[in-house]
Amino acid sequence: MIDTHAHLDACADPPAVLLSRAREAGVGRVITVGTTIESCRAALEAADRNEGVYATLGVHPHEARGGDAGRLEELRALLGHECAVAVGETGLDFFRDYAPRDAQLQLFEQQLGLASELGKAVVIHTRDADADVAAALAGFEGTVVLHCFSSPQLLPVALERRYYVSFAGNVTFPKAEELRTAAAQIPADRVLAETDSPYLAPQPRRGRPNEPANVVHTIAALAAARGEEPAELARQIDRNADAAFSLR
Repeated sequence: MIDTHAHLDACADPPAVLLSRAREAGVGRVITVGTTIESCRAALEAADRNEGVYATLGVHPHEARGGDAGRLEELRALLGHECAVAVGETGLDFFRDYAPRDAQLQLFEQQLGLASELGKAVVIHTRDADADVAAALAGFEGTVVLHCFSSPQLLPVALERRYYVSFAGNVTFPKAEELRTAAAQIPADRVLAETDSPYLAPQPRRGRPNEPANVVHTIAALAAARGEEPAELARQIDRNADAAFSLR
């Protein structure tokens, strides 16, 4: 199994400990995510030191008002690392509004340009900004991964454009019927699973810090929603991750 989105640098335990527990649970690969230039460096360090770890590198929309938004040349250089498999997470967050919306959009468009230039997938964060995210992505011809999918209203766009749709622990929550309904509609070759560790622990671990081992619970919930066997869905998600992120 693979956890396609985890913030290893934000977890309390070191990556080696988290990855050991993940392997015991049957999770052999993890994509860790950078959201600032320094966390991108930490993500690459984790990937360098630990077998089966890859990195997605980007500047989060929350950082659009800060200095990291002006360090995209450094980001471009980091993305040249052999373990860097995607740009992101990038996108728009109009719920928190930690950064001005025009600055978020500019940063988003710049990172889409980087992804196009480098031929890498983009990992998308969207919150209360679905229409603007869809509009910004309309001209992007590369691979799109909708991270921590929680926007059923974006489902028609995702289906039409054949985006990869990644579900996190919130799909396991008792009141998340709308998400599970959406999960059942995603084509088999476009569904992904993640933990978003240390956030959004799935229902069986709710109230505790999340970690890559817990992706097994998300996959089980997705399989139930889709009427599939968890083991077969896990294998399909592995294949999908290989295709989406060009994993070796």
